[in-house]
Amino acid sequence: MVSAPLSPSPAATNREAIYLALMTVPAGKVITYGQLASLAGLPGAARLAGSVLCGLPDKTELPWHRVINAQGKISLPVDSSGYKKQMQRLQAEGVQIKNGKISLRIYGYNN
Repeated sequence: MVSAPLSPSPAATNREAIYLALMTVPAGKVITYGQLASLAGLPGAARLAGSVLCGLPDKTELPWHRVINAQGKISLPVDSSGYKKQMQRLQAEGVQIKNGKISLRIYGYNN
């Protein structure tokens, strides 16, 4: 008996959709968790997008640093190394951060 090939789980499919959407965000632009989820075809799944990004391996090449919250802020704790790393990467791409905020009007990715 030949078994049918296994299809990916919904969680794996959603994770891949978020990865693919994230890869479209160009350098020097940012996207919110909610916008990323919508771009991935998962409207209303901002928390899922955040969970997927939290699970990325340390040496990932995905541009996770381009994802911020809807208030235009980095969501990591201000005193964390991840916050500093995200801020440095964004600034290296020309994104200006003033008083902890990024202008979505200027730097927001509008696909």
